[in-house]
Amino acid sequence: MQKIFQRLQKLLSEAASSCKSDSIALSGGLDSSILAYYLRNKKIKAIVVITKDFPSSDLVYSQLVAKAFGLELYVRSVSIEDLISGIGETIKILKIFNDIEIRNSVVMYLTLKEAIARGCSGIITGDGADELFAGYSFFVRKEGKELEDDLKRIWKVMHFPTQNIAKSLGICLESPFLNQNVAKYAKSIPANLKVREEKGRKHGKWVLRKCFEKNLPEQIVWRSKSPMQDGSGTSGLTSFFENTITNSVFESKKKLYHKKEKVRLRSKESFYYYELYRKYYEPPYLLGTTKSRCPDCQAPVKTGSHFCRMCGSFPI
Repeated sequence: MQKIFQRLQKLLSEAASSCKSDSIALSGGLDSSILAYYLRNKKIKAIVVITKDFPSSDLVYSQLVAKAFGLELYVRSVSIEDLISGIGETIKILKIFNDIEIRNSVVMYLTLKEAIARGCSGIITGDGADELFAGYSFFVRKEGKELEDDLKRIWKVMHFPTQNIAKSLGICLESPFLNQNVAKYAKSIPANLKVREEKGRKHGKWVLRKCFEKNLPEQIVWRSKSPMQDGSGTSGLTSFFENTITNSVFESKKKLYHKKEKVRLRSKESFYYYELYRKYYEPPYLLGTTKSRCPDCQAPVKTGSHFCRMCGSFPI
């Protein structure tokens, strides 16, 4: 086990140290905190985005990490108006109306915008750790061959919207966990070391947690996986749209879009995002020529994927 830890630490240290960016997206989660540990001796800006109007948990944890490693933390507290504007731009860049991905991606859009406003030349993210080390909650419910197979499937279809957003905004993005050497070694680590029980509770990314438990605050090492939308507070958008869009408008538009554009809209939030999407792009059923289609929005999907990136339908 110590050999695995030593190898992981060496590869991550090399990947983080090679980064040229002068800022980091710091949520206070395990992944960004590990990178912050390696960047502690560099003059680097740490940026966290939280919502003013909805509960969020990232601020406390990011403050803890920034203090532990002597990083200068910049907090961007965003309003509903900021979120709505950011959502429109995020949809325009990503060309989707998937409510889950948009709630997460708008956080990174606003983080990148803040980095640019602060004069940063580039930003470092923890992208890739959840996919490589089984960080998502659905992995924790699996074990053995089922877990191994699901990880391999994810590796074939994983994508990182922040890369597209950064490219559109013209800022350099670096993700050490996706470094070729780190990713190759991570894939070789047995799945039973990625999902494992610790003190009576199963954790994803177990091997990463154990590897860095002496380097990070305990609250960070064993912090439960918190989706970006929860940590930042953008999960509150669901209730916001539920309360601001009337039932009659939603029901009539939902029927109209299903009839004319073959799209099933699950919620008022997805309806709002779909109308923004349609300002710029054609209905999904007109896209591509593949026979593999999402049953809910008719968008093309990759063979073997259980998830529709366009609308968020899962499983398909």
